[in-house]
Amino acid sequence: MPSSRRHDDVSRVYSTDGGRVRDEPQARAATPAGDGIVRVSRTSAGRKGKTVTLVTGLPRADVDRVAKELKRLCGAGGAVKDGVVEIQGDHRDQVQARLERDYRVKRSGG
Repeated sequence: MPSSRRHDDVSRVYSTDGGRVRDEPQARAATPAGDGIVRVSRTSAGRKGKTVTLVTGLPRADVDRVAKELKRLCGAGGAVKDGVVEIQGDHRDQVQARLERDYRVKRSGG
């Protein structure tokens, strides 16, 4: 019985569509996924009227450390959800002042 190779098992080496094609994942440079700007905003949407301060755009390696430090600084609770730091309450001024020491920070939202 002849061996049947599935199309998925074949490793492409060259394609006329895009030149040299590699099926292996390539290592990416250690650059931030976004534009390198940390954004601080305030929202209450979907939180039953409770206000939270959001910090987005932090490098993945720093998110947990920064969240812990900001919660201590503001004296408030918070969480990290999908790389976004949430601090309970409106603490935009304190958060922005602290983050400007290490990052490029912009206020976003209203």
